Amino acid sequence: MQMLEQFRGKGLKGVFHSFTGTIDQAREIIEFGGFYIGINGIVTFKNSGLDAVVEQIDAQYLLLETDAPYLTPTPFRGKRNESEHLTLIAAKLATIFNINFNQITRITTENAYKLFKKLI
Repeated sequence: MQMLEQFRGKGLKGVFHSFTGTIDQAREIIEFGGFYIGINGIVTFKNSGLDAVVEQIDAQYLLLETDAPYLTPTPFRGKRNESEHLTLIAAKLATIFNINFNQITRITTENAYKLFKKLI
């Protein structure tokens, strides 16, 4: 974040890819503004601890990521990751936030549209 400080308030946008940080780091990213937190298969790993961090973040700041061909979600961990596995990440987030699958996919899809609207 220190490297980005010079761009604060200048409309910089992006995603913190493959986020595995702390809740304090997530809050700093959110407070900076314009950035989303990328969540991939790591959130499904039993001992990652990422689920405990993610549950403290408002879903409006999250994006789904594959990081294909790596970081395949459980139960396919160790195999090649594919875009179809985004559903497993979304299902895990739905469980974490205690909302249904359609709600989390709507929220994260809207987030992607907001970030990448000039590309769509």
